[in-house]
Amino acid sequence: MTNFTTPLLPSMADIWQQTLNWQPTTQQQKQFQQLYELILEGNRQLNLTRIIDPEEFWEKHLWDSLRGIAPLLSGEIDFPVSSASPAFIDIGTGAGFPGIPVGCAIANCKITLLDSTRKKITFIEQILSELALSNVKTLVGRAEEIGQQPQHRERYDLALIRAVGTGSACAEYTLPLLKKKGLAVIYRGNWTQDETTALENAVEQLGGVVELIEKFTTPLSNSIRHCLYLRKVSNTPAKFPRAVGVPTQKPL
Repeated sequence: MTNFTTPLLPSMADIWQQTLNWQPTTQQQKQFQQLYELILEGNRQLNLTRIIDPEEFWEKHLWDSLRGIAPLLSGEIDFPVSSASPAFIDIGTGAGFPGIPVGCAIANCKITLLDSTRKKITFIEQILSELALSNVKTLVGRAEEIGQQPQHRERYDLALIRAVGTGSACAEYTLPLLKKKGLAVIYRGNWTQDETTALENAVEQLGGVVELIEKFTTPLSNSIRHCLYLRKVSNTPAKFPRAVGVPTQKPL
């Protein structure tokens, strides 16, 4: 049910174009508006996000989600496509970010939204049905567990992870799921050189390399953000990912 008192999201066509060299179609803009309305409705029961102001929602959920894949859209770094419909996974998707906006923007991808909370996944399934996003599906589970399952291990071209754990934990969650040449995108706020050193050490053990660390500011609030791009270059040793909780408690 649509809440007709929900404010309209700003279109921001110029900012989309200037910052991502992309802008949503009329249909995608409608999907973003509908997503916003559904998230606000769901917030009443599930406390999905503190971000409810339309401009803040646009910047921190929609723009931020797609900014992470901007170097792929622009060709700045190689898009790890092994087929006409590349397989993506969004780890710890929460309320569906960045996975749902990415699924709206890249129609030919098949994206799996992973979260360990069944209530959130049930809610996301309702959103996907309302938005008619047939290229997006859901999965309840933990990254440490599915990373050891043959149907998921080394099956994905792209892994997205936002606001989940340390950099090294994110690497351990993502790299086992990637095919060789696949790419992990880790969304961060602040980031330091010391964190880069720790991340490089972890990534090397997991069969990857740090391909790019990009620093940028958000277009409305001028907040500092970083995206880390990890390339899978060899098979991840079978012992990774370690058991549930260990990547966070004992980072590589």
